[in-house]
Amino acid sequence: MEARMKAAANPDVTTAIQHLYKAIHSGGVDHRLLGLLHLRVSQINGCSPCVHASVVAARKAGESDDRLHNVVAWRETPFYSEEERAALALAEAATRIQDGAPGVTDEIWDGAAEHFDEKQLGAILLEVSLTNFFNRSNRAVREQAGKTW
Repeated sequence: MEARMKAAANPDVTTAIQHLYKAIHSGGVDHRLLGLLHLRVSQINGCSPCVHASVVAARKAGESDDRLHNVVAWRETPFYSEEERAALALAEAATRIQDGAPGVTDEIWDGAAEHFDEKQLGAILLEVSLTNFFNRSNRAVREQAGKTW
């Protein structure tokens, strides 16, 4: 399967994404946690290029194989802090908004708000939203894992 178009076909889009990344990374959330969120959202959406890129980047940042291999089952493993669990729950709820899904409930929001301030919550939500954007764009253009990043 070949990609339908080049990932960075429009330089204005690239510039806009760079500004979003700047906002995300100025939010005060640990970059390794942001990487785990990117990975988990990409797993949910079945985006192979983003899963691949997430794992490569996380390993470079020093993330352990145990944490990377088990983020798909984070609820059942001992590898994540309560703060990380709250962020992962928020990321999953914000991603799974298909027909009938409850989305971000008050319980999930309150759980995340116990660990993160508003600036950090904003960064987490922007990371999740941008990841969903990439996942959907990659699926639409048939981007392949390992070919772009």
